[in-house]
Amino acid sequence: MRSIWRNLSLLTCDDDRRVIADGAVVTEGDTITWVGAAKDLPAGIAAERTVELAGRWLTPGLIDCHTHLVFGGQRAAEFARRTAGTSYADIAREGGGILNTVRATRTASVDELARRSEPRLRALLQEGVTTVEIKSGYGLDFESERRMLLAARVLEQRLPVTVVTSLLAAHATPPEFTGREDDYIDLVCREWLPRFAQESGPRPGLLPLAPERRPPLVDMVDAYCESIAFSSTQCDRLFAAARAHGWPVRLHTEQLSNIGGSRMAARHGALACDHLEYAKAEDAIALARAGTVAVLLPVAYYVLADPRPPPLDLFRAHGVPMAVATDANPGSAPGASLQTAMNMARRLFGMTSGEVLDGVTRHAARALGLGARLGQVAPGFRADFAAWSIDTPDELGYWIGFNPCSMVVRGGEIVLERDA
Repeated sequence: MRSIWRNLSLLTCDDDRRVIADGAVVTEGDTITWVGAAKDLPAGIAAERTVELAGRWLTPGLIDCHTHLVFGGQRAAEFARRTAGTSYADIAREGGGILNTVRATRTASVDELARRSEPRLRALLQEGVTTVEIKSGYGLDFESERRMLLAARVLEQRLPVTVVTSLLAAHATPPEFTGREDDYIDLVCREWLPRFAQESGPRPGLLPLAPERRPPLVDMVDAYCESIAFSSTQCDRLFAAARAHGWPVRLHTEQLSNIGGSRMAARHGALACDHLEYAKAEDAIALARAGTVAVLLPVAYYVLADPRPPPLDLFRAHGVPMAVATDANPGSAPGASLQTAMNMARRLFGMTSGEVLDGVTRHAARALGLGARLGQVAPGFRADFAAWSIDTPDELGYWIGFNPCSMVVRGGEIVLERDA
C-alpha cells in the first residue's frame, strides 16, 4: 500500500541530517520511496492512504542497540548495598552481581522469561523504539543461554519490535568454572558456537543481517572484556571462532579499567564497543579505523556512580560514531527508558541533542549492522518512524518522566498511537 505522511516537521537523520519544516514522506509497503518538502511532492502521486500528523515532528524509529532485557529475578538488594558504599566490583567478587541473576535465570522457563521481560520491551515501544538488541549472558550454560535467546524471539512475535539477538556467553565465569576461564571459553568455542550455528526458528519481520545462511537464533556474538570478566586474549579466541561461523562481533570493554579490549575488537572489525569509560586515544584511533561504533551507556555510568565519563572529545576528534543505549539490566542499569538514557547522555556526558538523536537512530543502526536499512528517513530505508508532540528537536533528550512520543510506525504500519 502506498501512503503519504504529511503535515509534519521532519528530522531525517540521513547523511545530510536534513530538517524539513513542512515535510512529507511517501511509503510503499514497508519502504520509504520519497522524502522532501510537501510543496515538492511529485505531481499526480496516487496514495491509498494519507496520514496527517498535525504538525508533529517525525524521526526514524528509535533503536536501542544494547540491552540485557531478558533475565530472571531482580537485584534491588545489591542496589541498596551500592548506595551504601559497596562497589559493583566487590559485589561481583563475592559471587553476586551477574552470578546472582544467573541463579534466577537458570530456573526460569522460556515462557516465564518472556512474560517477565515483555513489560520492559513494551515500555521501550511506547517511547518510539522500533528495534532493540537483546543479549543472552545470564544463563552461562548452553540450555539456559538458549532459553534466553528463544525468549527474545518470543518477544519479537508478541510485540511489533524488531529484535536483534547477541550471544553473550562470555559475560561472566559460570560458578562451575571458577578459576578455569580458559576452559570455559574453549567450551563455548568448541561446542556451543557450532550448536548455535545449527539453530533455526521463526524470525517474523527480521531484516537480514548478513548472508542468508546466518542462523536465526543468534545474530551476533558479544563478550565482556574486563578485569572482573575475561581477558582480551580470551575474547580474541572467542571472536576468531565466532567470525569463522559468520557472526559479527561486539564487545563490552573499558568500563572499569583498560585491558586492551577495544583495540582487540577493532582488529576483528567489531560492529560496536560499549561502555568505554577508560578508553584512551589509541583506542579511539583503532575504533575509527575499523568503523566500530562507540556505544555509550549513561544509565550504567549513573547507577554505578563512576567518576570517569567516556572520552567523548577523543571520539569526536577521531571521528568515532557514537550511539546511546539503555543497557537495560537488573544490576547496573535497572530501567527500560531510552528517553532517560538520552537525557543522561546530554546531562552527564555533554552530548548535543543532534549527537544524541544520531546515537539512537543512524549510529545505533550501524552498531547492529543495519545501517543500510534502518535509522534514517530516506528513500530505500524501512518505514520505521516515531512521531513526537514537541515544539523543537531539543526536546528529544530533555524531558524526564514525560513521554512526548505520540505515534510509532513500524514497516509502514501504525503500531501505537497515544495522546501526548
